[in-house]
Amino acid sequence: MSAEIKHVVFDIGNVLINWDPELAYLEQIPDPGERTWFLENICNMAWNLEQDRGRNWIDAEDLLIREFPDHEENIRTYRKNWPMMIYSGIDESVEILKSLLANNHDVTMLTNFASDTLEIARAKYDFLNLSRGVTVSGEVKLIKPDVEIFLHHARTFNLTPANTLFIDDSEKNVAGAKKAGWNSVQFLNAKTLKVDLERFHVDH
Repeated sequence: MSAEIKHVVFDIGNVLINWDPELAYLEQIPDPGERTWFLENICNMAWNLEQDRGRNWIDAEDLLIREFPDHEENIRTYRKNWPMMIYSGIDESVEILKSLLANNHDVTMLTNFASDTLEIARAKYDFLNLSRGVTVSGEVKLIKPDVEIFLHHARTFNLTPANTLFIDDSEKNVAGAKKAGWNSVQFLNAKTLKVDLERFHVDH
C-alpha cells in the first residue's frame, strides 16, 4: 500500500492546457506536408526544449537562422505566434484541479516551459494561478525528466516525496518523478486521471 498522498503536482502542457505548435503556422505554411517538415526539421521539439531549459529566444532564433537563412521569417514566427499554440484549456482536467483545491488538497505545478511564454499562458488561463505555486524549468534551468528538477520542486514547496503524486502526459517525465521517490501517473485523459486519483485514495 502506498503512503498517504498529501501533495498533488500537475504538469501544465497537454494536461491542463492544449498546446500545438502547428497552429502558429496554418497561414504562414498552408501546405500540411511543408508545415510538418518545418516543425520536424527546423523549429522542432529538441530546439524548443532548450528554451524550456532556459535559453533565450534571441539566441534560439539566431542559431537556426544561421543554419537555415532561407527560413528566417518562419523561424521568427514560432515565438511571434506562440500564443496561438495554447488554443484551449482542458476543461475536464481543470475541473479536477479546482475540485482538489476545494477539498483542501495541497496542489502545485511543475512544468517544462520557457518563463516568458508561461506568463502568457497564465495571463490567458487564470486557473494556472490557482495552485500554491509552480516550478518553471526555464526559470530554474532544470528540466524534466531529470531527477534534479523534482528534488528542487520538493525542496521549494516542502513536499515529502513518498506523499506526493505527480501527473504528467509524458511517460519519461513520469519515470523521472518515480526516480525522485514520488508517486506518478501518466495523464491520458480526465477519465483515467479520476481512476488514478481514486486508486491513490485522493478525493476529487
